[in-house]
Amino acid sequence: MRLHGKCALITGAARGIGLAFAKRYAAEGARIAIADIDLERAQAAAAEIGAAAIAVKMDVTDQASIDAGVAATIKAFGQIDILINNAAIFSAAPIVEITREDYTRVFDINVSGTLFTLQAVARHMIDKGIKGRIINMASQAGRRGESLVAVYCASKAAIISLTQSAGLNLIAHGINVNAIAPGVVDGEHWDGVDAFFAKYENKPLGQKKKEVAASVPYGRMGRAEDLVGMAVFLASADADYVVAQTYNVDGGNWMS
Repeated sequence: MRLHGKCALITGAARGIGLAFAKRYAAEGARIAIADIDLERAQAAAAEIGAAAIAVKMDVTDQASIDAGVAATIKAFGQIDILINNAAIFSAAPIVEITREDYTRVFDINVSGTLFTLQAVARHMIDKGIKGRIINMASQAGRRGESLVAVYCASKAAIISLTQSAGLNLIAHGINVNAIAPGVVDGEHWDGVDAFFAKYENKPLGQKKKEVAASVPYGRMGRAEDLVGMAVFLASADADYVVAQTYNVDGGNWMS
């Protein structure tokens, strides 16, 4: 078990990709705090995993909530060795229809939430001398612009840049910061993504999903389980010399 004895905090882990990470980390011997704004669903996810997991309520747009979630995890486990900044939302609109409210919400969750959760955990790691791992969730959308996805693309580009800066800064304390850039990953969130494109591209529901699945060189959309191997690698001793990198896990959609 590659993460035996490690303690991980995963944001947005009550469902989807975050929950897949939590399950795999538990299988690899880690204890996991499932942090989510939806505490009831986080509790159900923790119960599904078993004794290795706890549920923590966390709103990454609220500093007091971040601090309380970090403190609750430390109280339960004694320390945090691994952080995965997974909490994020998607948005789409033509440039002339983007609202300030939508922009602020996406950046508050996707960028500010990542930065200030990272900061809170990094302070704990530095204080305790923990040679920790921080993994941020970027996206192939952060590698390029997309006509209808300006705000989300910009937020994920910011995550790639933040990962580089934080990685260079925190490695002086023995903390490795890296990121994963998924491609199109199937799951309940894609119903919302598909609905955005149905609205703005005048397509029937489900059509965009079929199109993006067909465009992936691997031959299908990704699944949450396709990402867990990279998440384990970056949290393990095998990634000791990996610093400030963003890894594409996207079936060949983007090469960089």
